Amino acid sequence: MLPVDCLNPKKNPMKRQLLFTLLLIIFSGALIAQEWPGAVRKDKTEAADQPAGYPVVLRNTLNINTKSMEFAPKRYQNGLVYVTSRRKFGPRDQETGETFYELYYAELNPDGMPFKPEPFSTSLNSELHENSVAFNRKGDKIFFTRNNMVNGMTRTNAEGRIGMKIFEADLGPFDWENIRELPFNSDEYSCLHPTLSPDGKKLFFSSNMPGGYGNYDIWFVIWDGASWSRPINAGAQVNTTKNEVFPFMHSSGTLFFNSDGYDGEGGLDLYLIDMSDNVWGDVVNLGEPFNSPADDLSIIVSDDGRSGFFASDREGGFGKDDIYAFEAPAGIRGIKAPERAPMAITVKDAETERTLAGVDIRVFERDIDGYANDEELYDVELMPSPTNPDSMVLKYVLKSEDELGFPKATTDRTGQARFDLTMGKEYILLLSKPGYTTLQKNYQPEKDDRGKPLELTLDPSQCLTLNGVVLSEGNEQPVPNATIRIVNECNGELTMVQSKINGKFQACLASGCDFTIIAEKGGFREATTQVTTIKLRSSRSLTIELHLRAGSPNALSEPIREGTIIILEDLFYDFNKSAIRSREARALEGLSKLMHRYPSMEIELGAHTDSRGSGEYNLKLSLKRADSAKEFLVQQGIAAHRVKTFGYGETRLRNHCGDGVSCDESEHEFNRRTEVKVTRINEPVEIGYRGER
Repeated sequence: MLPVDCLNPKKNPMKRQLLFTLLLIIFSGALIAQEWPGAVRKDKTEAADQPAGYPVVLRNTLNINTKSMEFAPKRYQNGLVYVTSRRKFGPRDQETGETFYELYYAELNPDGMPFKPEPFSTSLNSELHENSVAFNRKGDKIFFTRNNMVNGMTRTNAEGRIGMKIFEADLGPFDWENIRELPFNSDEYSCLHPTLSPDGKKLFFSSNMPGGYGNYDIWFVIWDGASWSRPINAGAQVNTTKNEVFPFMHSSGTLFFNSDGYDGEGGLDLYLIDMSDNVWGDVVNLGEPFNSPADDLSIIVSDDGRSGFFASDREGGFGKDDIYAFEAPAGIRGIKAPERAPMAITVKDAETERTLAGVDIRVFERDIDGYANDEELYDVELMPSPTNPDSMVLKYVLKSEDELGFPKATTDRTGQARFDLTMGKEYILLLSKPGYTTLQKNYQPEKDDRGKPLELTLDPSQCLTLNGVVLSEGNEQPVPNATIRIVNECNGELTMVQSKINGKFQACLASGCDFTIIAEKGGFREATTQVTTIKLRSSRSLTIELHLRAGSPNALSEPIREGTIIILEDLFYDFNKSAIRSREARALEGLSKLMHRYPSMEIELGAHTDSRGSGEYNLKLSLKRADSAKEFLVQQGIAAHRVKTFGYGETRLRNHCGDGVSCDESEHEFNRRTEVKVTRINEPVEIGYRGER
């Protein structure tokens, strides 16, 4: 039984021809090839000549490359999914001598380089070949290449060869599930290397099915909302009489692919073509340093076109095919800039329906997890745990408007504001005006929206904003996590807020009353002041300072008390996995910021599992999880000696879901967490007084 290896044809012409010949099928029927609108193909491609001094930096991703093959990287969550034959033991491909290809995953460090690879999925990796993948935007659906196999049994074509097929699967609570093959597959030819269009409605792939121009062509299918269309050949504008493989559809509508049918540098080379309009552009050779006399293949490119990854077996690599990271600060020539959409907003008073002038509009790009990509939008804060007085919860909180810098636009006297947004992106719109409640709205511009104003309303505020800060008496240092009690003297109502890491706090005060404000924190003497909102309008705000006198030196040197447990409530793990999930990496990034703010802070990282699995296995798994979290922090610049790791397995469950107890996935997930204990903190106390600078 010989698995077919057309996945990574090498530069030796005879070997490459043999590999592709093995995949040529005696077809039992023929599909009708359809042409997609495009210009007539040229025999030679345009050169991707870059301007003088055009900088492109290549870096070998040494942490994941081996002496075997690594190729076909794809971005997923906080890292890369890629293909490798790194296994030392197991069945081998008789043609290449390599173990069968598997899917691996490696997280990316802050410099964008992968580290610590591990198998991607137990349900997807099989005893045969798995190859390149594609994900939908949400990351809960995968398309992947695998040897022709159904119910664990391989299928051969008329020549007794095992081809390749494209499968899809859904992300389940434990792993990828509901694996099924796509309808255009066949036992008589191969389909491989899937990639999705930005809107998810077209799936491009490579195939040697009947009706093409050469050995392997680029094809695509269209999703109509219920099913995939019949395959459509990308046409002579793209395909040659030889091989076009490894397509990658960029968010700009540019298709990257590999070919050995053009006049390139040698072997498989990297090309692109602009498919964003009805009339396509010309095929462009990416040129040096992307292409070399060796095989250069399977490129992926960031949305801004300035970074990405590809594979190559060029000289100087670590093994056979290696994965390289690249940075191109000026962008890649040939990528069309994303379409911009004019945006018009009209803002009105929700009660009077009158238009509002002077409304500040701030715009932040939104990621797939619902957060703004601009991390400056949030502050990292420690909040008291509602269930444990000795614990704190690390959270991201939205900054106040005065901390967010200049707005993108401000409404004019007609209540309107205009600016441009990028089509296909998702945004967070933040609208604010004194005397009104701030509005946060998620928005994605669509083609049909162009020219149509977006009408929004702001609710009048029923209170005055109190902006306060808690400082230590004598040296004017911010006092974090102080409790501020606000007593309304009109009705005795009590409001409690917490000072942030920078000592600031904010509250909403009713009009027409006097208020007593008390700040307190363990180790300090409380401070009291009074304010009034009598005869003040709700459009006004008040600013106060509260000064706490330290009762002991430790009160100043321990902004977070030693022994405090910090709960990373948004840091969970998939079942049976130690890799950190994308949206959960934000919790560790927040912990990293906290440790950078307090350089003396040392911690214990304790990881916990749910009750499923044996006790011994769960102890080992939890330690791996703690080590993964520590490695993430180290990659963020935290010294390794400041972090100690412990694995507690299932010994400290937070709910009733012990052995033999029936629980749903969310209840089990609640136990799969990481907790932080502050073991040491001794911040230097700055001696200074008001007026000294």
